[in-house]
Amino acid sequence: MHFDIVIVGGGAGGLELAARLGRQLGKRQGRERVLLIDKFSFHIWKPTLHEVAAGTLDAHQEGLSYTVLARRNHFSFTLGELTALDTERQSLTLAPLCNDRGEEIVPERTVSYQRLVLALGSGSNAFGTPGIEHAYLLENVRDAQRFHADWLHACAHAAFADSHALSVAIVGAGATGVELSAELLEAHAELQDSMSTNQRFRLDIQLLEGGDRILGGLPPRISEQATLALQRRQVQVLTSTRVLALHPGRLETTAGDIPADLIVWAAGIKAADTNARLGLTVNRLNQFVVDDHLRTSASHVLALGDCAACPWEDGKTVPARAQAAHQQASYLAKVLHAFLQQGEHSAPFVYRDFGSLVSLGDNAGVGNLMGGLSGRNFFVQGLLAKWMYMSLHLNHHRAILGTTKTVVLALARLLQTRVSGRLKLH
Repeated sequence: MHFDIVIVGGGAGGLELAARLGRQLGKRQGRERVLLIDKFSFHIWKPTLHEVAAGTLDAHQEGLSYTVLARRNHFSFTLGELTALDTERQSLTLAPLCNDRGEEIVPERTVSYQRLVLALGSGSNAFGTPGIEHAYLLENVRDAQRFHADWLHACAHAAFADSHALSVAIVGAGATGVELSAELLEAHAELQDSMSTNQRFRLDIQLLEGGDRILGGLPPRISEQATLALQRRQVQVLTSTRVLALHPGRLETTAGDIPADLIVWAAGIKAADTNARLGLTVNRLNQFVVDDHLRTSASHVLALGDCAACPWEDGKTVPARAQAAHQQASYLAKVLHAFLQQGEHSAPFVYRDFGSLVSLGDNAGVGNLMGGLSGRNFFVQGLLAKWMYMSLHLNHHRAILGTTKTVVLALARLLQTRVSGRLKLH
């Protein structure tokens, strides 16, 4: 197979780029020139994985089929996992496709390209912690669904156990850890409403952070507000607490042993180890080192999103956030469209930090918006922050579905009750 543009990875950035290019080229050209490759058959916006894990968002309702998106946006899609890259021949190799029984359905394939975009995302960074296999990771929808199934089993067990209690330890108090804490509290509250009095159980959540405050990458005021909100809801927030090892049913930490029925690891990110075997320059986190045009050490190979280490300011790299992937996809859409039209787009990529928003559950949130709208930074919280947080998800849908379809989707879902019983735009 040969395509002019091949995009590997259907996360927020990769999918948005494919959709933009497909729509720009149109029905007659797009499918023949742009190929998106992903190892899963449907797309979930990664910042919502904690909601899928808690069961407050239905993955089957929220998931978007890549084949449907490809047809609507005029690009091609194929299932596959990247196993090798030949930068000299400008070709890549995809692993064989197998069914659930391990039977080969599609043999190993080779795809050639003129320009390759790597949008492989990132995973969790275990920092070499012993016993990491005893923790749940939330790297993709399968991880989230696995945790949700075991969460329901643990809740059922707690309802009939003598202790009538369930303990959950979440390692890492970044956005994922904080938001997962809030979602589990809501899921627990809704479960209690459906149970008889003698089956109700207590949920104990410990949120562990090695740094001196939660949400360390955000301004201190946001950390303080989020900490206060969680503590008011009986979440035990443990800062300056490093995890030394994980064991079945407990964590070994610098603050002593902490018992836990379920352990979730949400501390740090790291790109896949396999990135280092593709023949491109990577950093210590296995991210592809790119220049200010998002070019890797092979000029015809580009990278965006969490898997790319892009220079920013003061020697730092662009942070691994959804807004960065969105901006990089918009930039590369212009670059690659110019390339396909035999032109050139010479302007470098410039990242703009528009701030951060954190969901703290139903009708609650905190965040800061960067200067540009008001000329200075300003702080938002409560219902306003929550609705702004949800609007980010709708903006992602708009990029891949278009404005009209997103408006219809939002209105339709306002009239539907989620699995958890709450109304929510996404």
